Amino acid sequence: MALKRVPAVSDKAWGGVFDAPTDQRVEKFTESVSFDQRLYHHDIVGSIAHAQMLAKVGLLTADECQQIEQGLGEIRQEIEQGSFQYDTALEDIHMHIERALVERLGDVGRKLHTGRSRNDQVSTDMRLWVRESIDRLVDQLTMLQRSFVGRCEQDDGVILPGYTHLQRAQPVLAAHYWLAYCEKLERDKQRLLDCRRRANQLSLGAAAMAGTTLPIDRNDVAERLGFEAIAANSLDVSSDRDFVIEFAFAMTLIAEHLSTWAEEWILWTTREFNFLTLPQAFCTGSSIMPQKINPDVLELIRGKTARVIGNLQALLVLVKGLPLAYNRDLQEDKPRLFDSFDTVAACLDLAAPLVAETELNQAVIADGLEEGFLDATTLMEYLIGRGTPQRTAHHLVGQLVGRAMKQGVRLADLELAAIQEIDSSLDAGVLDVLGAEQSVGAFQSYGSTGPAQVAQQVTTWRKRLGG
Repeated sequence: MALKRVPAVSDKAWGGVFDAPTDQRVEKFTESVSFDQRLYHHDIVGSIAHAQMLAKVGLLTADECQQIEQGLGEIRQEIEQGSFQYDTALEDIHMHIERALVERLGDVGRKLHTGRSRNDQVSTDMRLWVRESIDRLVDQLTMLQRSFVGRCEQDDGVILPGYTHLQRAQPVLAAHYWLAYCEKLERDKQRLLDCRRRANQLSLGAAAMAGTTLPIDRNDVAERLGFEAIAANSLDVSSDRDFVIEFAFAMTLIAEHLSTWAEEWILWTTREFNFLTLPQAFCTGSSIMPQKINPDVLELIRGKTARVIGNLQALLVLVKGLPLAYNRDLQEDKPRLFDSFDTVAACLDLAAPLVAETELNQAVIADGLEEGFLDATTLMEYLIGRGTPQRTAHHLVGQLVGRAMKQGVRLADLELAAIQEIDSSLDAGVLDVLGAEQSVGAFQSYGSTGPAQVAQQVTTWRKRLGG
């Protein structure tokens, strides 16, 4: 984007009290149009609603309102076509649009800013942008959830080793594993929607910080722009960036969840695990090692999480200790928020197809499934069900595991006589709970990996997500 400097004092919206032009170094330092130009659509939409309200209350004529609407429409078209000119002297996208309107309409254009300040104008634009961005992320999260649910049918009946402390723990159905991420992503969606509710409050009409003496109708503007409520305190809302930080926090948790998933899959693609084969379209190679197929997309998703975390921290520090009401510091919220959104949205764009197209190496997983005594806890609970106290059952099964480890066999391979040494009342029926498949089949609590429970959850998710 080409930026040029226009030094005349008269070009400044606030230049009336000044007798000297702004130093060009200051103009370069204070401009924000290089990054806030992406708010042009929201600024124009908000300005049209504001103009329509001004006409309704008699501060504009119907003809003046129509001229402003038409002029703003032409400016939007120029911006979208790439023919709009940007000047550093005009500071931000809001002044660029207003100046272009004044150049077209003269005094009619100068009336648009009646009853508002850039403070409430910027806040309104940001709220419109956040609302729209949340809607996009919710749609992307839903697509990723659908990819995970789609894997449930694809990997129906497949059993995975579940881990705690990165050590084999208990067997779980692959579908249970896929749905675990659906749950995380659902919490992400709910956080976003909750944030949207607080962001969806109209700032416009707060003016600089005290409101306005003019007879504006804020309810009218809120209705036109689809805001659910109107900010009740002009002093508060002119300085409020809670909704920005809350959105950044929600995106940070999305990034954290994606990073957890990426880390797990990076491990699973190693030769040591070999649980997954990634589609080569989502991998890259090495400039020196011809054999390498690297999970770079997953690594970058994991790595880009650091940026999102850093942006949240920067926003928290930005507003720390700011006095009421508006301060120019708040200009710095946009690069951080925009970067977090762009980063998370890009990660989600890749995550959904990557989940759908990755191959689960079922034969490899099945071949090593019985390693690690995944059925030990099920055996313990079998003993509990027969009346053995939990701590006693835990100790007895631990002894059996120790014996099996020394013999280099599975629990299911132990002689029945060896098992009966820990409880002489046990019979051959105990063998029915040993082995990964039998262990999985024994689960019955709500939310567990039991086949009936998982099938019910899959059905629930399919209905919830539709599509």
